[in-house]
Amino acid sequence: MESRRGPLKSAVPSNIVSPVRRCSRTACGRPAVATLTYVYADSTAVLGPLATYAEPHCYDLCAEHSERLTAPRGWEVVRLLDGSAPSQPSGDDLEALANAVREAARPQERAAGGGGGSRSADPMEVARRGHLRVLRSPDN
Repeated sequence: MESRRGPLKSAVPSNIVSPVRRCSRTACGRPAVATLTYVYADSTAVLGPLATYAEPHCYDLCAEHSERLTAPRGWEVVRLLDGSAPSQPSGDDLEALANAVREAARPQERAAGGGGGSRSADPMEVARRGHLRVLRSPDN
């Protein structure tokens, strides 16, 4: 369409608009890495990987704001792991590992209690807990 002065131009030039989605927090211009959604029926805030499309009822957050996110009193925050991020061991995993190490450190007590002997076909095996085995050092 043309006016008397010439062709109409766009109010915002396209080279100014960034294709990168930004954090929804006021005055934060960092790139968004996560999407926050509220489930009001369950009093839950769900923070997950950045959504494929920007939705009007979701909030995109940068790394700093997604790490510092807290929910209102009485609400629960559910953090969905990004499949590409390395998973961190849980407290249960670390406790199970610590218990297995403690048990393995006591092979003499187990052998003295009558629990050793013909239990293992491998002469190098000293103790076993589930799928974990303690092997005798070749020096001994």
